[in-house]
Amino acid sequence: MTGRDESRNFGEQYLAAEDEKTRNIREEESAVVKLARYTVERYVKTGEMPPRPEKIPAELLSRRAGTFVSLHEFDTLRGCIGTFMPTCSDLADEIMNNAVSACSRDPRFEAVQRNELDDLVYSVDILSEPEPITSKDELDPQKYGVIVRSGSRRGLLLPDLDGVDTADSQIAIAKSKAGIGADTDVELERFEVVRYK
Repeated sequence: MTGRDESRNFGEQYLAAEDEKTRNIREEESAVVKLARYTVERYVKTGEMPPRPEKIPAELLSRRAGTFVSLHEFDTLRGCIGTFMPTCSDLADEIMNNAVSACSRDPRFEAVQRNELDDLVYSVDILSEPEPITSKDELDPQKYGVIVRSGSRRGLLLPDLDGVDTADSQIAIAKSKAGIGADTDVELERFEVVRYK
């Protein structure tokens, strides 16, 4: 048999399947996620914070809350930055600022490049106000995120993350992110999120 066997072109088939998956996800995007994607795409193309879109849901203009913006490329984390308490005048600005940070200031990753934009999938978590807890028994990694604090060091881990199934692992990861020793006693806070995709 001679010639090219199209059925064996696995790389192109994989990329085509990923493209279709991303298109399907984008068709279902919430208004919150559309705002994050708009911000990242404009920022990556221009290097400047874009103007706010004209049509923004009223909920994003009337509330303040901490938010996290997460970017994934081919099911792999590509950037995630957020604020556990609000720093902006409203949710729209909070999301836009954190979207820019997620694509350009996450110290774990290089800044997102233009050629990656078509492959990115976004989620936005809007956080409740953190509440102090006295024991890890008050945590549920599927329902609550955790904030650990020791002196001036503070680490946060969002809830409902793949592979994080126990309060102990949740606390350990949050400590590690903050540079807090594994055996160091910490103050604990928990919070809930509404995750938009």
